[in-house]
Amino acid sequence: MLDNLKTITDEQVQYYRENGFVQIDNMLSEEELEELRSYLDETMMVQDGRSTQTAASGDLYYRVLNQRVNTWRDHGGMARFVLSRRFAEAARQLTGANGIRLFHDHALLKMPQDSKATPWHQDFPYWPMNESGALSIWIALDDVDENNGCMMMVPKSQKIKNLKTIDLVDPKDIFADDGAKEVDRNTAAVVRMKAGSCTFHDGLTFHYAHANNTDKPRRALAIIYMPDGTTFNGANHLCTDGSGFLKGQVIAGGLFPRLA
Repeated sequence: MLDNLKTITDEQVQYYRENGFVQIDNMLSEEELEELRSYLDETMMVQDGRSTQTAASGDLYYRVLNQRVNTWRDHGGMARFVLSRRFAEAARQLTGANGIRLFHDHALLKMPQDSKATPWHQDFPYWPMNESGALSIWIALDDVDENNGCMMMVPKSQKIKNLKTIDLVDPKDIFADDGAKEVDRNTAAVVRMKAGSCTFHDGLTFHYAHANNTDKPRRALAIIYMPDGTTFNGANHLCTDGSGFLKGQVIAGGLFPRLA
């Protein structure tokens, strides 16, 4: 079922390459959406598995994101979606890469009521990669808007490189960085979506997520892909620590499979 590919139009490819993100509606059928919701809810209850819960309830980071990394390593149902050729092939077409590998997935929940916004940031500075080009698919499992944690993205901001990571709990203003002064936050797109739709965004695209002011969690599944041939830069990262990769070595192997 998940091997059925989604038609990616030339207009979507052009928009992604120009702006650093694109919204694609109805990536999942209603049946697939219900299935993924049930798997994700089950996975968030796993104790002492191979996935990683990045913060516990009550932590400051948990107020920003209730996040579990590498859900596919704990749950066969999650693996069906995370390793899906449908998503990876869409990423390959959008980027023009010869091949696409998985870096990791993460369930991203914004918990209700005591929620904080995810501050403006780029993803790429957090990843231990020499080459840019990695990207994320962000699949909405609930309808999202400004009330429950939809994202905002700044068009063309993926052209800004060499910025640093942002502390998501105590952030600085990324737009005040000397390298980002040409970026206009007032051009940011508000990405409202129906459940089952998704965005793809480049690892350098400036993005933000609103707080969740509703009484229900906002659920999303994000999967990070990298072009085949991406090399390790030697930095510490949850997904590569202990892997034995040498600086400059291609990130590959069974935990980083080629999917398209």
